[in-house]
Amino acid sequence: MAVGKPAKEGDRSEAEERLLVQAAQKDPARFAELYEANFHRVYGYVIRRVRERAVAEDVTAEVFHKALAALPNFDWRGVPFAAWLLRIAANVMADEWKRAAKEQVVGDLPEVGTDPNIEEVDQRARLFRAVEKLPDDQRRVVHMRFAEGQSIREIAQELGRSEGAVKQLQFRALQTLRANVEGAHA
Repeated sequence: MAVGKPAKEGDRSEAEERLLVQAAQKDPARFAELYEANFHRVYGYVIRRVRERAVAEDVTAEVFHKALAALPNFDWRGVPFAAWLLRIAANVMADEWKRAAKEQVVGDLPEVGTDPNIEEVDQRARLFRAVEKLPDDQRRVVHMRFAEGQSIREIAQELGRSEGAVKQLQFRALQTLRANVEGAHA
């Protein structure tokens, strides 16, 4: 007799989840069961990060849309299906952040007739381009740390890395950004 946490309604064993994923890969109509089993987890993950209900709903919908589209390519690796969905959610939020940042840069431009601070606008554009060129892991850490305001510990937990690894990624990213920005001024 196994001893552990009592099963909650909606909890599935790894074998049951794997069978459900395989069934959904063969028949996309079966994806509804995966959606129902994982919706609250994905939505909860997203709402804690975006803090706006409408945006969280849009991002969550996009996560499941992308998951359904990519489901035929999903390979079972012994990790819960929800982990794959949360990875998609993190990527969708990063894409949303990039889109919002681009809009903000355009939205922050001075109105016609005012004296624009071209140097400041140019510096923001250079910084944005430099962040875009960072390796994916470094760019995600920079976004989570400075755009979302997460702590090193929160980032480490979310990325499944040690705090030291996250600090190293942040350090390297900032070092690269500093060199790019200073190099542009030289």
